[in-house]
Amino acid sequence: MELAAGFTPKTRDDWRELAAAVLRRSGIEAGSPEEALSTPTYDGLTIAPLYDLDDLPGDPGLPGAPPYVRGTRTVPGWDVRQRHAAPDPEAVLADLEHGVTSLWLVVGDGAIPPESLAVVLKDVLLDLAPVVLEAGGRTREAADALLALAAERGVAVSGNLGGSGAAGAELAVRCAADFPRLRAVTVDATRWHDAGGGDADELGCSIARGVAELRELTGAGLSIEQALGQIEFRYAATDDQFATIAKLRAARRLWARVAEVCGAPEHGGQRQHAVTSSAMMTVRDPYVNLLRTTVACFAAGVGGAEAVTVQPFDAALGLPDSFSRRIARNTQALLLEEAGLARVLDPAGGSWYVERRTADLAERAWAWFQEIEAAGGADAAEELIAARVAATRERRAADIAHRRFPITGVSGYPDLAEPPVRRGGNGIATPRYAEEFEALRDLAESRPERPKVFLATIGPVAAHTARAAFAANLFQAGGFATETAGPGTDPEQIATAFAVSGARVACLCSSDRLYAEHAAPVAAALRRAGARRVWLAGQGGHEGVDGVDGTVHAGCDALQVLRTTYDDVLGDDLGVTR
Repeated sequence: MELAAGFTPKTRDDWRELAAAVLRRSGIEAGSPEEALSTPTYDGLTIAPLYDLDDLPGDPGLPGAPPYVRGTRTVPGWDVRQRHAAPDPEAVLADLEHGVTSLWLVVGDGAIPPESLAVVLKDVLLDLAPVVLEAGGRTREAADALLALAAERGVAVSGNLGGSGAAGAELAVRCAADFPRLRAVTVDATRWHDAGGGDADELGCSIARGVAELRELTGAGLSIEQALGQIEFRYAATDDQFATIAKLRAARRLWARVAEVCGAPEHGGQRQHAVTSSAMMTVRDPYVNLLRTTVACFAAGVGGAEAVTVQPFDAALGLPDSFSRRIARNTQALLLEEAGLARVLDPAGGSWYVERRTADLAERAWAWFQEIEAAGGADAAEELIAARVAATRERRAADIAHRRFPITGVSGYPDLAEPPVRRGGNGIATPRYAEEFEALRDLAESRPERPKVFLATIGPVAAHTARAAFAANLFQAGGFATETAGPGTDPEQIATAFAVSGARVACLCSSDRLYAEHAAPVAAALRRAGARRVWLAGQGGHEGVDGVDGTVHAGCDALQVLRTTYDDVLGDDLGVTR
């Protein structure tokens, strides 16, 4: 059966002609439809609106074979790995009994003491459940405790000791000699993601760090084949599903190239552990995190990660409880078993878009890796790396402030009546995208009465509803309650409603046609009624209206609008405005 039978073949030029006509009718002028509809990424790549066969970069190979773009395995599925940062053996056992297949234990001050590992793992079958350690400066101590426990039980432990540098090399020598199922080194690329870096930043830095670890390992006496087998990479998976899929595929391509240059191409399969992003998690409306982590887990699985960790939805609030841990592991079970992701390898393989994005990202990340190497390697280039990551972070921060980078439930569609979710202990300590909006929400709720913005709606409901809804959404994102005047055009009636509301700031909401006649008199009446600031919802030609201090519109600096409004509402400068 030919699915295209009966349809006239179309070309890219046919699409361009149709797209250009739609753009013209929409009042959009551009040199080409591609120019108008393309999207830039933080890595300097361009996401085109259309891909076809000509965009394929070449043969990506087969799953389980160099260059490993399509995965390192020949069997689908992945290792369900859960993170634990508290000495809670019951929680660990509950996870393992209900779908988790490996453990990621955070060891050290404020987490699991090394001396408590035996208690935490008391009922864990170490020969069946791999254990991955994250212990920072106490890696040697944590590794010794785990290996001593395995020796005491007489079992062969597997997993990763989480070392790096000289300590990692020392442990790797021990693993290569005595613990063939155990790795010693983790390259944790989430540190650059959490610091604000883009995907190419994260990849280039991880490959540079990986090469530095290879130098340590071979310098300690391991062969290049042994050294490659001792390293596992950890990457962040976000709710931008195609970006995550391409990132994991590109990471394998990059590491395969390193192995090829080192003379061991058949050992270049990168062991990947994907963890749902900490930066994307929110404290406000935390149940939306369930959606974010589900998409991220899907992308990690489709992207070919060998192990996946889904952070519980309340991870930013404190230590997860039993309910949130259960939902986190069941998210993976659903995707693996109900959605069928465990039945197919590299389902994105062959997609013109995914293959092109994978190749472009790998090329950009390799160039960044070479820049780091030219600066002396990962350790010597720390200032260079910090500057690059900071530049990406600032670009994203500007997008967040202008709500071009939306955060559902926080910068958009906030629920001021949401019941608080509280957890004990420490939550995610790394910076998060939502923090600045959430700080304003905290400020609002620290007041004896929630501050308010009055929406001075002008004209009938049909004329003001769209902009009133937009303005309410914007101001509520900063924690402000909003109250509307209702339909009408009488300036004095609107001003009276404003005075009764108790608000100190107002925002005019109506159509451009009604603004022309009524905006100035309504603004004047609001001023007489005590308004400290008058905003106007809309853009284009309204900045000079008498009595109006500024406009709010799609693409405006929402954070600056909210901070300025707080200074007006609270009556003094509390340091809210930057």
